[in-house]
Amino acid sequence: MSASRPRTGPLARPYWVALRAMLVFTVVLGVAYPLSITLVGRLGVPGQANGSLVSAGDGSPVVGSSLIGQSFTDADGAALPEWFQSRPSAAGDGYDASASSGSNWGPENPDLIQAIGDRQAAIEDLDEVPADEIPADAVTASASGLDPHISPAYALLQVPRVAAARDLPEAEVRALVEAVEQGRDLGYLGEPTVNVLNLNLELATLDSGR
Repeated sequence: MSASRPRTGPLARPYWVALRAMLVFTVVLGVAYPLSITLVGRLGVPGQANGSLVSAGDGSPVVGSSLIGQSFTDADGAALPEWFQSRPSAAGDGYDASASSGSNWGPENPDLIQAIGDRQAAIEDLDEVPADEIPADAVTASASGLDPHISPAYALLQVPRVAAARDLPEAEVRALVEAVEQGRDLGYLGEPTVNVLNLNLELATLDSGR
């Protein structure tokens, strides 16, 4: 009995199978899936799907996103005393959503040590507090460089300066900080935070309502 010869298809068949698979997955994963997720997002959570944009009020222009930090400084980069200040940013020239990143400096890097020292000195001068009372998040950038939040401790540290700049009672500004403070996610994840943009918008509303 002669040995049976293995069956072999046309040489081009494997390529045709691979091409068809690529086309199917391109349509399913590259077109249908993104469109369906976009549709669900637009219908279910339109605000978040559009970038969590924030405006100062109905009909007002967009002033930022609750997901991306921003600076509250003058044209020369100096902190405006009447606003709560954000966490430092190492993303591009600062809070650049197209260049999200941290500095990647290690704890003993001389540039990082110098930057922290400079930031401490600036806060000591602006808020008139000693360096040992300044929280870590006030002088260090987040891993993304876009963190829109600061710690409640850093927000409360700024209360006397903001209140004085706006001629408001400190107790009223402190109560505002406590009102917008966000607790831990799901009650136990992370630490309490304060969204700086939301806080400053509430501050502007408080000030304009006097």
